Amino acid sequence: MSVALRLYEQLTEAGEDKTRAKLIAEAFEHLEDRYPQLKDVATQGQVRETELRLQKEIKEVESRLQMEIKQVEAKLQKEIKEVEAKLQKEIKEVEATLRLEIEKTRLEIREVEVRLTQANHRQTLWVVGSVGAVVGLIRLLEWFLTHMPNP
Repeated sequence: MSVALRLYEQLTEAGEDKTRAKLIAEAFEHLEDRYPQLKDVATQGQVRETELRLQKEIKEVESRLQMEIKQVEAKLQKEIKEVEAKLQKEIKEVEATLRLEIEKTRLEIREVEVRLTQANHRQTLWVVGSVGAVVGLIRLLEWFLTHMPNP
């Protein structure tokens, strides 16, 4: 026999309201002992209320996270612009330094070219002078040989 049926029989057999109330209280106690988790069971209204509260909290968290994301994005954009500006400045400084170095190197090359041209010119003059001197000596020897009496 089921518990509910047994309770019904006991209630119909009990004459006094006091006895009936006691039977009902004992039935509830027995039910609570058998199913202790019933105390923790939420009603549909409680579940709906919790669901609404959680949805509200989720929206608040999403909103806060979106604001934080926007702040982080803005901060990163600012940092990126600062880094870009710094790099552009460094690039310009390196370009200027390289231009100066290139100009210095060009000047040095021109100086070397001038020195080489001058050295080449001096060498040419020396060779021409030497050849002229040798030719002059040869002519002098020729003259001596033609004008000297034979022994």
